[in-house]
Order: sequence, then structure tokens, then C-alpha cells
Amino acid sequence: MAVPISQMWTVASYVFKKRMSGVQKYPLVLMLEPLFRCNLACAGCGKVQYPPHILKKQLSPEECFAAVEECGAPMVSIPGGEPLLHPQIVEIVNGLIARKKYIYLCTNALELKKRLHEFTPSKYLTFSVHLDGQREHHDMSVCREGGYDLAVEGIKEAVARGFRVTTNATFFDGTDPNSVRAFFDEVMSMGVEGIVLSPGYSYEKAPDQQHFLGRAKTRRLFRAILSNRKKSWKFNMSPLFLEFLMGKRNYECTAWGSPAYNIFGWQKPCYLLQDGYAESFQELLDTTDWDNYGTASGNPKCANCMVSCGYEPTAVSAGFGSLSGFFAMAKAALFSTYRDQGALDLLNNHTTFVAQRDHFVKLDTIASAPKLEETRA
Repeated sequence: MAVPISQMWTVASYVFKKRMSGVQKYPLVLMLEPLFRCNLACAGCGKVQYPPHILKKQLSPEECFAAVEECGAPMVSIPGGEPLLHPQIVEIVNGLIARKKYIYLCTNALELKKRLHEFTPSKYLTFSVHLDGQREHHDMSVCREGGYDLAVEGIKEAVARGFRVTTNATFFDGTDPNSVRAFFDEVMSMGVEGIVLSPGYSYEKAPDQQHFLGRAKTRRLFRAILSNRKKSWKFNMSPLFLEFLMGKRNYECTAWGSPAYNIFGWQKPCYLLQDGYAESFQELLDTTDWDNYGTASGNPKCANCMVSCGYEPTAVSAGFGSLSGFFAMAKAALFSTYRDQGALDLLNNHTTFVAQRDHFVKLDTIASAPKLEETRA
């Protein structure tokens, strides 16, 4: 597990204090979206489909700081859109560092190399670079040829300058697990701190609806990817969440663990769904019908979701919330090979994972594609 001790201690002590205080719903990571504007138009993204007048809007540094202080989470993820397009992103980052928040600035890295000189390396700042696999697969995923090479240039420059760097990958139906495992070798050789990964979520606004994974396919894919691991692979995630993706654990969604704040306010119920907005974090907690979300609720919007923003907070709380959970987390971190002959058989059976994207996605033809069949298996 490639998470620094100081960060682990901060999160562990935060969870312990919340548990001792009897607090049931608390945030671990604030998903702070300062803008939706982006320099890519990925087919699987639901954040860049807004009309131009919305894409022009952005949060001010003061609005960002107020949300961070109101929420109180020890970690802040800054997705988008592309955060490096925000003209005051350096001021926002420096303000969060001054507040001793652990920041994951999520970027496609197209602008990273030329803007690195504006930032200062800090244990509180991590550039989380969006890479969805090896060169061909990534470029297809982001609908831009050459995107992989630009991102890798940014990663190598950031590592050379002493910044914390992780990669952030989202995987869809048709992903080749053998290619993903080769991708892990590639990114670790770049000197990154660790890898972050997640199955794709079927955004209602995303142009491409046919390549999102159901839960059964997700477990099969991640069992193949994450079993029989190499010791050189490091993951900047909860090891219990990785076991959840592999089908070894069952968790319920704790969407309040990763609340989202953007130009519209506090998004209900989570970063992925848009069922209204609250004016304050407390209003979000008090007025959201949490029983209406997660797989147990029967809500079709949640039927296939196994995404980190809903389930990793559950895993983190489980790991730091009890002695049994802590020992399970320690075991998962120390004994992380996960020997599994069945998973090897999946890797060797090339018909199990059939690549369904042979070329770049054509956005103007996706509207006629069949919708994903939902499964709660």
C-alpha cells in the first residue's frame, strides 16, 4: 500500500475520533469540483456534457476554502473538468496545503508539464494523473491520439521535480486484464507512488452507455487483474476496497464519505448522481434519503455501482474502525499476492474478456447504441 505513514495516521486518528464521538456519518474525502470545463471530451465522462454557459463557470478560492472547512474531511480530491484550466488553481492548492489537507489534484496531464513550475512539492499534494491503460487503450478512452504520451511526459517531469504522483485509471467493459497488468508495470517504472483504479460508472450524461460494467463483470475483471500480483505494484488505495472489487468482500455504499461540492452546491447524494443540491454540508447530511441509495436500496441507478467514491470510504472506515478491521487491512497490505489459479485461467482464456472497442469512439454514433443491462449479481 503506497500511502505515506503521515497520511495514514491522519486518516486513522480522524476515523477514531469520529467513532469515539458516536458520529455515524462523516466525510473522508471531499470531492471538490472547481469547474466542469475540460480540454478533453471522453466518451465515458458525464461532467463535460453541460452547455457552454455552465462550462464557463468556476468556484472561487474562497468558495473552495469555505467548503473544505465546512466539510472537515482530512483529504480533498480535486477532479473536474480539468483543474489545471482553472486560473486560480495554484492559489486553491496552496490554501489547502496551508490547511494541512491531503490533496489529490486529478488531471489528464495535458497541461501538467508546462505548469509544474507554479507548484511546490509537498507531502500534502499529489498529482493524480488520469491514465486508462496502455497507450492505444488510453488514447481510445479519452478520444485523443497522443494523449498518453503527453500524460507520461507530465508524470516523468513531476516525479523528477519531487512531486507525489499517482495514476488514476477507470476500466470499462471490454478491458483486457493482461494489458492492464502490463500497464501496471509501465507506470511503476515511471516512478509513481502508486496506482488508483476504479470501474467506470454509467453517467446518465455520458455519450457512451454501452461499455459500462455490471457488478458480476466487475468482480471477474478485477479478480483477473488483481490476483497473482507482482510485488512491484503499489496501490494508493485501501487494500480492503481492492478486495471488494475482486469479490472477496461485501460492502454497502457510504456516499456521505465522499461528498461532492461544485458550482451548484453540495450535490445529492454523491459525486456520481445528481438528485438535487444542498446549500450546506449539514443540509446534505440531514435532507438526503440515504436509504434510497446503494445496491441494497434497489435503486436502479445504483445497481451496477462499485465505484471508489461510494465504497472506498466504507472500506477505510472498516479498516480503521475496529481491531478486526485493522488486522484485516494489515493482512491485505502485507500478504497481497493473492495466488489464484482460477484468476490465471481467466487471464489465459482470451474469450472471457472480448475487446469491444476496436477504434476511437465516434460520439455522433453512440446515441443509437443499446443501454447497459443492469445486474445486481
